[in-house]
Amino acid sequence: MSDSGQAVRPLKETLPNPVEADNVLYNPSLEELREFSRELETTAEFGSPSYVSRERSRNSDKTKNAIDHAFGPEDYGHIQDALDYAQEEEILCIDRQMGRHAEHSYRCRLYVPKEYGRIALAWAKLFEPVEGEGEPDFVTVQIPDWDEIAVRILPEEGLTAVLGSDYTGEAKKSFLRLFMFHAKRKGGLGLHAGSKRVTLRDDDDNLQNVGQAFLGLSATGKSTLTAHGLWLDEDEGETATMLQDDVCALLPDGSIAGSEGNGLYVKTIGLDADEQPAMYDAVTHDSAVLENVDVADDGTVDFDSDRHTANGRAIILRDYLSSSGEDIDLDRVDQVFFITRNPVMPPVAKLTSEEAAVAFMLGESIETSAGDPSKAGESIRVVGTNPFIVGSKGEEGNRFRELIDDLGVDCFVLNTGHLGGKDIGVTESVTLLREIARDTVEWTTDDATGLTVPSSVPGIDIEEFGVADNVTDYEAELENLRTERQVHLDTFDDLDEDIRDSVY
Repeated sequence: MSDSGQAVRPLKETLPNPVEADNVLYNPSLEELREFSRELETTAEFGSPSYVSRERSRNSDKTKNAIDHAFGPEDYGHIQDALDYAQEEEILCIDRQMGRHAEHSYRCRLYVPKEYGRIALAWAKLFEPVEGEGEPDFVTVQIPDWDEIAVRILPEEGLTAVLGSDYTGEAKKSFLRLFMFHAKRKGGLGLHAGSKRVTLRDDDDNLQNVGQAFLGLSATGKSTLTAHGLWLDEDEGETATMLQDDVCALLPDGSIAGSEGNGLYVKTIGLDADEQPAMYDAVTHDSAVLENVDVADDGTVDFDSDRHTANGRAIILRDYLSSSGEDIDLDRVDQVFFITRNPVMPPVAKLTSEEAAVAFMLGESIETSAGDPSKAGESIRVVGTNPFIVGSKGEEGNRFRELIDDLGVDCFVLNTGHLGGKDIGVTESVTLLREIARDTVEWTTDDATGLTVPSSVPGIDIEEFGVADNVTDYEAELENLRTERQVHLDTFDDLDEDIRDSVY
């Protein structure tokens, strides 16, 4: 049992004691971590360090965990290779705290070779420092210079080995994956989601909070919408506060526990100061760390360039993101939005709990360079829009429906792409989020889709976004889509039948 109260197997016998081992440098400063990778750095015009990694996305096809995959001698051999390296080679060890919630926080430990201090620097800025010494709940050993790429996870033991990848995202997600796994074990559900608190004036002129959560794959606008201020009347005390932008845990009491207390790992491609001023300010602060962003030798930064990859990233500090609050936990969630880019879907639709569970299981979007760069732009379905689920996916859908039913949460599907040939921009999406939070949207049944869609939205001529008016041969398109969806749902044997029967 560790200091944070989570029961996991002690790793003292298989990993060096970072305080005592001669080959381990334990918890060096951020300045030292930057210095260790100085030869890999190009300093951006803002004074921040910028790095280009060899791997530019997660290696999902080379990732296995001991619950969902058959683990053989070769898999355990990969783990032993990482442990042996940590015992014998010069290595850094960093401890950080993931989460603040009394029932859902963990001590995390990352081992990485000294010359890759840049990985530790970026990762350390995401999570908060821990007090004193203690045994870790979760441990990742990342060895970039290996002749084979392999990511192997022992979820029950809280151990991840990352071999052959120098991508910071592998370190980050190794801990967040386990954060979500343990949420499910405690009766909740891990979510690949952002969360925010919207504070609004009601009809009696009192301030009321609305908790929102956003489920979406990378590059669908999840971070943008989570961090957006919704153009509220701040003079009247109205605010929209980003709490988390990536991974949360929906707990049985209706609260959402956050994971990253110190920083955020955001995409930078197309970052625009006018459209996303708060995000731009944080990314261009000297406290940020840039990864795979186009930075010239003289430090000039081009956020529109995909010279290295369209999956350019920045690690930013919450302290320098004006839309970010001090809290990372949401007291109660009221509204859940599934973000899609399916061109046959309306800008927004309100879902029943069964339809919401269908949306959860479908996880419809488009593939991005953050997942499989070779398939970027293709249609994709990922349960819960969460590529990091450990265990039964059908049980996740059942659990989601049970939780939102018990808690009375309203659920919506939000299209942030285009409808037929008509673009759905940030302005439309933000206006919808604001007016749904205000409860000013009027709803009706859409004859084309059968979904509950807006008939009136303040600030939007919503009639311009009818599916029948914008999608060529929409009846055939919807019929094909429903067939595909049904086939997809039928692959999950443990999914409740009434969810399967609610395909929209």
